[in-house]
Amino acid sequence: PPGLPPRRGPPGPPNRAALLQMQMRFDGLLGFPGGFVDRRYWSLEDGLNRVLGLGLGCVRLTEADYLCSHLTEGPHRVVAHFYARQLTLEELHTIEISAVHSRDHGLEVMGMVRVPLYTQKDRMGGLPNFLGNSFVGTAKFQLLFALKILNMVPEEKLAEAVAPGGFGFV
Repeated sequence: PPGLPPRRGPPGPPNRAALLQMQMRFDGLLGFPGGFVDRRYWSLEDGLNRVLGLGLGCVRLTEADYLCSHLTEGPHRVVAHFYARQLTLEELHTIEISAVHSRDHGLEVMGMVRVPLYTQKDRMGGLPNFLGNSFVGTAKFQLLFALKILNMVPEEKLAEAVAPGGFGFV
């Protein structure tokens, strides 16, 4: 982009302002931060903020951050509500640091992972390879939905990343 010096080193996201985080869970699956909310005691947002406060500490979500809901398949049918919030780079760094010090780090959560929002010249490295990982429940669908609806990856690049024959095929 104009005004930026030429990139040196390994390829990274073309838009440095677009970053997305997921968690590596205790079971080796990727997912988003969150947890179960008992609607008898909490609103969705209050319950989610309580759970996020235990793990991340510095994020408060509201109804305005709601993106979608998905019903999970299988014996434990769960409705997964998906929220997203745009953060400054400083807020993101604060979350990454606080996550390492949360009570769940090393137990339920193995660490935070930045999603590569680019595709390397070989058309496999970056997002296509990332999509080949194992995701919990509806997390992969939530990821793809967020990338599309929030315009974090150009639509044609997202289509290439999930094309049949690629690791990201859903």
